[in-house]
Amino acid sequence: MALSASTVKTTPFEGQKPGTSGLRKKVKVFVEPNYTENFIQCILDANGSAINGSLLVVGGDGRYYCKKATEIIVRMCAANGVSRLLVGQNGILSTPAVSSLIRHNKALGGIVLTASHNPGGPENDFGIKFNCENGGPAPDAFTNKIYDLSTAIKEYKIVAGLQIDISKPGTSTFDINGKPFVVDVIDSVSNYVNHMKEIFDFAKLRDYVSGKSTGKPLKMRIDSMNGVTGSYVREIFLTNLGASEDCVVHTTPLEDFGGLHPDPNLTYAKDLVETVSKGDYDIGAAFDGDGDRNMIIGNKAFFVTPSDSLAVIAHYLECIPYFQKNGVQGFARSMPTASAVDLVGAKLGKEVFEVPTGWKYFGNLMDAGRLCLCGEESFGTGSNHIREKDGIWAVLAWLSVMQHTGKGIEEILKNHWSIYGRNYFTRYDYEECDLDPCNQMMAAMEKNITNPAFAGKSYSSGGKTYKVKVADNFSYTDPVDKSVSTKQGLRIVFEDGSRIVMRLSGTGSSGATVRLYIDSYEKDNVLGKASEMLKPLIDIALEISELPKFTGRNAPTVIT
Repeated sequence: MALSASTVKTTPFEGQKPGTSGLRKKVKVFVEPNYTENFIQCILDANGSAINGSLLVVGGDGRYYCKKATEIIVRMCAANGVSRLLVGQNGILSTPAVSSLIRHNKALGGIVLTASHNPGGPENDFGIKFNCENGGPAPDAFTNKIYDLSTAIKEYKIVAGLQIDISKPGTSTFDINGKPFVVDVIDSVSNYVNHMKEIFDFAKLRDYVSGKSTGKPLKMRIDSMNGVTGSYVREIFLTNLGASEDCVVHTTPLEDFGGLHPDPNLTYAKDLVETVSKGDYDIGAAFDGDGDRNMIIGNKAFFVTPSDSLAVIAHYLECIPYFQKNGVQGFARSMPTASAVDLVGAKLGKEVFEVPTGWKYFGNLMDAGRLCLCGEESFGTGSNHIREKDGIWAVLAWLSVMQHTGKGIEEILKNHWSIYGRNYFTRYDYEECDLDPCNQMMAAMEKNITNPAFAGKSYSSGGKTYKVKVADNFSYTDPVDKSVSTKQGLRIVFEDGSRIVMRLSGTGSSGATVRLYIDSYEKDNVLGKASEMLKPLIDIALEISELPKFTGRNAPTVIT
């Protein structure tokens, strides 16, 4: 079919600046005339001449507006010289699956339609981000280029008459201004599942899950929270690993996530926590909307902090065939993440990197061969098999550890703490706060803690005293390309290694989300209740930051 591209005049929109994981706004913003088209044009233009004749991957988490945005992207790619698209069936691909497809097909990159863990539906959130040829989120230099283009855009290109049915797998070829344009609508699941089979010993895991090797089937509760992982979960855990149907729930991707908030934490995965707390399950797991985040809980809802999850997987990494074959390089964590993995790295003689929040900061280290496992306290864990965090991968890693040790999750954690000590950790989220007072709070706190007189101060609460060792606004110099990222979060480090970290999140769609992180290390007292162990430091953090005064909040929205 021969079609022609057309040029549409447009004007810039304010605020099309990608955050740590792309551009996120309310759906009502993206559906404004030309809003989505402007941003997509800027993504394509940011690639320069490389876009001509290129292969791109397109898919998203299935939330409201995902199909419509996919159709717009197909028409615009056709007009801008892209040669071929791999599009997930119904516009659906998990974020880890997009990264895997980019790498397996040597694509120029991928356009991912997701607002991750944010709520979905006509009144809620949508997002678009670009992943580069390594499969990872675009780095700062690239997203800055997108933003610069968005402030001056005057037109976009589109093939308005191009129609394609993305509900069925198949190949469609079009003639666009005399050049071929190919759209492959692909099965959303198969490439990713095959990739997992290359990493893990599925035969061994099947024997373990089905009970063939232990005499008792593993009781699992895997909750997809009506997000994108449902089809992946059914294919992997039911079809390939032999789990029973009642082991998986909420596996139908819905445009509004069925009213659920697809954020895998103790607050929003309440149904999972309450069900597993009754003692009938060996492991519980939940994923976010686009499948890159995960939460792990053990019998009776024994909670595994993301920081501990990363450290335990690091300790047992060589029980996974992928690492037996490819070796173990360094580890990394985001700055707010508790430093539990640092202790494992020191014991194993591996490099450990501390990077700003945002998965893109791990990519250079992986590409340079210096990093094979990394994680963030915001329920993200992953390895160098792709360049994104990967929720299902994390659950398969935990099943591998459980099978290898023959132990349950709580026993594995307690044994880990007996070796390394314990990093008590919590995060307080204050969501949708007024932005101006939050900026004032951060500025006042930074001025206070960077005053030379602040170092050496002592703060007391609940019978405990903490003396300030160092305080700053975290900056990071990439060891590979020497790029510098500044103002990545305020942190106070005390002489005993305890820390207070505060930052404004870049993943919300409106207002400001204040995140307060508390991390306290104990070598011997490892079996205490985290909320009690951390309360003195939390009180001190609220005192120093004056958070209640600036935000008007007396309690966080979410505690993890």
